[in-house]
Amino acid sequence: MKTSHKKVPAEQETRDEVNHHTRSAHVKKKKTCHKKQRGRPSSQLRRSLVGCRISHGWKEGDEPITQWKGTVLDQVPINPALYLVKYDGIDCVYGLELYRDERVLSLKVLSDRVASSQDTDANLASSIIGKAVEHLFEGEQGAKDEWRGMVLAQAPIMKAWFYITYEKDPVLYMYQLLDDYKEGDLRIMPDPSESPAEREPEGVIDGLIGKHVEYTKEDGSKRIGKVIHQVEAKPSVYFIKFEDDFHIYVYDLVKRSC
Repeated sequence: MKTSHKKVPAEQETRDEVNHHTRSAHVKKKKTCHKKQRGRPSSQLRRSLVGCRISHGWKEGDEPITQWKGTVLDQVPINPALYLVKYDGIDCVYGLELYRDERVLSLKVLSDRVASSQDTDANLASSIIGKAVEHLFEGEQGAKDEWRGMVLAQAPIMKAWFYITYEKDPVLYMYQLLDDYKEGDLRIMPDPSESPAEREPEGVIDGLIGKHVEYTKEDGSKRIGKVIHQVEAKPSVYFIKFEDDFHIYVYDLVKRSC
């Protein structure tokens, strides 16, 4: 897949669009796709890559091979073959079966552990997690684009980074949000539904992890995915990995089922 640059949002993106845009706090980018490698050892001999810096080639169809470097953030417990990866220069998190995907070529471990992240302000971090926010990005000619979303969690491994998703683009992103907050580019929005009395009982939604889901697109075609994670700060919100995509999608499944 090709990399493109994000423009000022001129149209509302729907949840089933294939082109998902990547943003950075000052420059917008868009991501590329990758996945896994052939002829790997048996699963019993494979090492966990969590916390490692990795590199690999990516070959899809007739397109030329591209080279990628990144940090492995996590291994999905319900599917240990699936890793969450933050690639250098890419703002969203990829879900890839790094030992299985034939498009991933010459997978290498560059270091066993990433350098320790700088200390973060724990109180400030806790004050933004689970909150509805307005995130400002630099648009064309210096204008500011406002993206409403939700801060989901502090990212694993890269502790100065935070998981976030957006109403217009429900994909899992990562940014150094405390810097944006201090610079005035991240604003916490009032959330009238925040009262404890209105939160869904955890027992109603605990059983969704590992469940397969089906999503019908506007053209009538269907996508099959799996629920891989529940957001602790917002228990009705889940991560979904679709079979035909390497992005991680973020949906409030309780709201969508109402």
